[in-house]
Amino acid sequence: MNKQNLKAVILAAGKGTRLRSAGSALPKVMRLAAGRPLLAYVLSTLDFIPAEDCVIVVGYQKEAVIGAFPGYRFAEQRAQLGTGHAVMAAFSALGDYDGALLVCCGDMPLIRRETYLALIAAHGASDNACTMLTGTSGMDLPYGRILRDETGAFFGIIEDRDASPEQKKIRELNSGVYVFDAAALRCVLNALKNDNSQGEYYLTDAPLLLKRQGLGVGLCFRELGAELIGVNTPEQLRQTEALLLK
Repeated sequence: MNKQNLKAVILAAGKGTRLRSAGSALPKVMRLAAGRPLLAYVLSTLDFIPAEDCVIVVGYQKEAVIGAFPGYRFAEQRAQLGTGHAVMAAFSALGDYDGALLVCCGDMPLIRRETYLALIAAHGASDNACTMLTGTSGMDLPYGRILRDETGAFFGIIEDRDASPEQKKIRELNSGVYVFDAAALRCVLNALKNDNSQGEYYLTDAPLLLKRQGLGVGLCFRELGAELIGVNTPEQLRQTEALLLK
């Protein structure tokens, strides 16, 4: 595994259907908060990674995103079939890259640079094929809960909609941000299944597939609070804007 290199994949293909009711047909990541697109905040925070080493996965109204961010590399997700499918599309632009790969979301503008750097450092200091950013928040967020075994190691993820009342009490949430060994991730992406209610390929299945292959999966746990907000609704957009203006 080549830990010296670092590239990033930013997921930015979504329509933002629930946001469109707020009067705009823009792609979700192009919705404005405090005068700037959501994606602009994410890319600004990640400016320690050269633009040519960032692959932005686009889909819905891709021209709007591509036109707004010259200098970046883009991969098209022609049909939006889930986060795992989006990362599959990104590998068309990554080629045979086999170093560390940060995967993050273009609709999470509140994640701080120090948080990304802590995750990257935790991955670099380990032999893991994947290191997941997990954390707690005082907000009621419908995110997957992190399951740990009796030793405290990663055991799995239970999605909010599938969690039992007892599991819903788990405070450690999956942020949807990861650092993978690109070569290991490439191998398990082909094993992702879409036998779920949405018919989609979920990136959240990849860490467990890596673990089943005997590879290391680590957790970078932090108190994340509002950093965990992903903008999906007009209310979350207003909330995010207020926090950015602070």
